[in-house]
Amino acid sequence: MKWTDTREIAIELSEAHPDVDPQYVRFTDLHAWVLALDGFEDDPEKSNEGILEAIQMTWLDEVD
Repeated sequence: MKWTDTREIAIELSEAHPDVDPQYVRFTDLHAWVLALDGFEDDPEKSNEGILEAIQMTWLDEVD
């Protein structure tokens, strides 16, 4: 997975953190959780606020 794989990342996050409301996740935590996902292989420095926000919004869609 890469940072741009927002849907796949969101699905993995919803499975890894089923009791978490994505709306209240800080971007620093979100960044760390994405890096910890099995299969994530992108450069940690390539993320930014826009990418993290897109992941968070997609994750919100997944849990709704």
